[in-house]
Amino acid sequence: MMKNTLSWALLLGAGFLLFNACEEVNPDYPQEADRAEFMHQSMKKLTDVIVHDIFSPPVASRIYVYPSVAAYEVLRHDHPKHQSLSGQLNDLASPPAPVEGQEYCYPLAALHAFLETGKTMLFSEHLIEEYQDSLYAEFQAMRMPRAVYDRSLAYGAAVSQHILSWADRDLYKQTRTYPKYTIPADPAKWKPTPPDYMDGIEPAWSEIRLMVLDSASQFAPPPPTPFSTDENSRFMEETREVYRAVKDAREEERAIAKFWDCNPYVSHHTGHVMYATKKITPGGHWINIARIAAEKADADLMKTVETYARVSISLFDGFISCWDEKYRSSLVRPETVINTYIDESWLPILQTPPFPEHTSGHSVISSAAAVALTELYGADFAFEDTSEEEYGLPSRSYTSFFQASEEAALSRLYGGIHYRPAIDLGVTQGRAVGKLVHERLRTGL
Repeated sequence: MMKNTLSWALLLGAGFLLFNACEEVNPDYPQEADRAEFMHQSMKKLTDVIVHDIFSPPVASRIYVYPSVAAYEVLRHDHPKHQSLSGQLNDLASPPAPVEGQEYCYPLAALHAFLETGKTMLFSEHLIEEYQDSLYAEFQAMRMPRAVYDRSLAYGAAVSQHILSWADRDLYKQTRTYPKYTIPADPAKWKPTPPDYMDGIEPAWSEIRLMVLDSASQFAPPPPTPFSTDENSRFMEETREVYRAVKDAREEERAIAKFWDCNPYVSHHTGHVMYATKKITPGGHWINIARIAAEKADADLMKTVETYARVSISLFDGFISCWDEKYRSSLVRPETVINTYIDESWLPILQTPPFPEHTSGHSVISSAAAVALTELYGADFAFEDTSEEEYGLPSRSYTSFFQASEEAALSRLYGGIHYRPAIDLGVTQGRAVGKLVHERLRTGL
């Protein structure tokens, strides 16, 4: 067997030498390789596999951030004004440096670092590997020197390993073994909701190491309105607002709710038949908005990679900040309260997600992402959000990232899954997260 393997290697090596002898190096390969579209395609592939594998919103944010940081740390070497994120992101030491005086194709190395990092965090690695084969064939067709090609892949792999080692220390693996959320008897506390009554997702997510924030509770919002079944209480007023929002929903409000649903797993029950539909997560939606913005602005590859890095960092810390409050207050969802005390037949427009209510994840992470994108592309950046078209929903237009984030936040009231304070306080919380990320990170802005 070893003899056959060695023979194959010798044959391939001979073929490659013959190829190099006959094929002229393309002097324009650096320009051909330096295309933002390669990064957009790779990020879209990562999103597609996240959807395929059904990761929860917090876990999906983790899958976005580490590959994005890996790509940035490689590509910055081709852009001297861009600073390393080492020493800026918590516990990130300096990644391996390229060998001085050696030629690299940094776009190829960055994409390799991105994909190698991402695929280790997925279940369906083979889907990324199939994409890698087709992507790298495009780079080979550019006819760069083989030594440059091999050296670039090796460097991308080295940075990926460094980033993965850093990721291994974020407590994610440890939290996989933690106990499930314990359902309390207290009527004020969150209970699993129909139709599947799923366990609470990621109750220990606040223990995951942050990227920029000092602690998960750094921007802890005020607590929710005290639970009460008194008809005249503020809590019941907030509950009735959710009830009426669904009962009296206009078509536009229903459309907004569905556009920002972003539930990665929605189960459908018809008689004895059950099936599920899969979609992008809230973080995935904002990653796609980042793509839309970069493409509209005709951002080059470096600006594109920087965009994905800054947005994904904001999303990641936003989820940790939000989940810290969710499982501290552990507030019951409107659906449970309405069905128990107001109308047992009432249903929300959206399927209630399986985790506590306060604060709204959409409010927090959308606001954090909007801060990042506004700093990158401006306060009056109008765009058409086509993120949901592949899921059968029409696009929506916005005059700014903050307009989009505010609509995303309000969609949770229209959908019947959040009280007003969770929405409003979540916006404040998310903007604080985004502002701190922006203030502390030095990239190329």
